[in-house]
Amino acid sequence: MSKARKVRGVGWDVAALGNATWGGARLVDILELVGVSKQSSVTSLGGRHVEFTSVDRCKEEKGGPYKASIPLRQATNPEADVLLAYEMNGEILNRDHGYPLRAVVPGVIGARSVKWLDSIEIKEEECQGFFMQKDYKMFPPSVDWDNIDWSTRKPQMDFPVQSAICSLEDVDVVRQGKIKVAGYALSGGGRGIERVDISVDGGKTWVEAQRYQKTNVLYASDDMNSDKWAWVLFEAVADIPEDAEIIAKAVDSAANVQPQNVDEVWNLRGILNTSWHRVQVRNASRVVANSSL
Repeated sequence: MSKARKVRGVGWDVAALGNATWGGARLVDILELVGVSKQSSVTSLGGRHVEFTSVDRCKEEKGGPYKASIPLRQATNPEADVLLAYEMNGEILNRDHGYPLRAVVPGVIGARSVKWLDSIEIKEEECQGFFMQKDYKMFPPSVDWDNIDWSTRKPQMDFPVQSAICSLEDVDVVRQGKIKVAGYALSGGGRGIERVDISVDGGKTWVEAQRYQKTNVLYASDDMNSDKWAWVLFEAVADIPEDAEIIAKAVDSAANVQPQNVDEVWNLRGILNTSWHRVQVRNASRVVANSSL
């Protein structure tokens, strides 16, 4: 995004992303133990949001704790799978990932999965902390730091459909002929990946990639056996022309498509750049020829 217009944020490159197996107690079950029924959207006292507060303190909160909230209707929905996690990949959660307890809110940006939990409260209004009210909001390209009004946008929750090529990088030199293009795709809110399209000529023509999550098991975006919160891997074999621009774009089960250009999703904070992932590769024979001159 900074190449289009300067943003103020952290340079994450393609993404800041992980894919793990979490273990813990479902938040919906914990809330039921204290009298909040499943599928509740409001409590008898008017609570509509569940706020997670960390023992971690940060300068953005003027030395106060990091905190975030999710709607009560999400916390009490068994299908949302919100966890109070104490295990990661079959082992006790380590310190960097939130030991001894953290929230895991799948399908939602990581800023809401609060680490090092200190308390959980049910409140009438959403969290008023810095990272809910003054950060991680998606503004249109017309808004910049001189005319921003944070109160006009809701905090970002579900992340949009996205994909990335992992088998190739811009610095790669390849020989003309068939080459494997592979990577991952995912979408927020539990939406599956309906399609991943690959182009090797800058978007003029496309081929559909094969999708999978588990070895030798066909993936379907709406199948009960698919992991709705996990990334979907893709792979395609294509004939690579000279100096190819290779592109991946994903489509989720709600027919949401990645935007073509970063200009369409530019925002002053520099978040959620889910435009087509493009990789420029050079032809090996041409590089050899040039180096012999």
